[in-house]
Amino acid sequence: MANPLKGEVIRLYKNLLYLGREYPKGSVYFRERLKSAFMKNKDVTDPEQIKKLVARGEFVIKELEALYFLRKYRAIKKRYYEPEE
Repeated sequence: MANPLKGEVIRLYKNLLYLGREYPKGSVYFRERLKSAFMKNKDVTDPEQIKKLVARGEFVIKELEALYFLRKYRAIKKRYYEPEE
């Protein structure tokens, strides 16, 4: 793996690991899935392919953030508004 891309991949892994702490199924489940996903692609050496995989990882980060914001929104809504029946 090329040096500038290696730093990008490590940064992506750390960001995903940080976001996985509050994953609904648990941080251990998330960490195992994250590790297996990165290990599956450890032999990729083509810089273009690595960039595509990093872009996919950035998309996953955005999806996780959306999931967490939705969970937070639902908790606030449940706390402050009466249920509609």
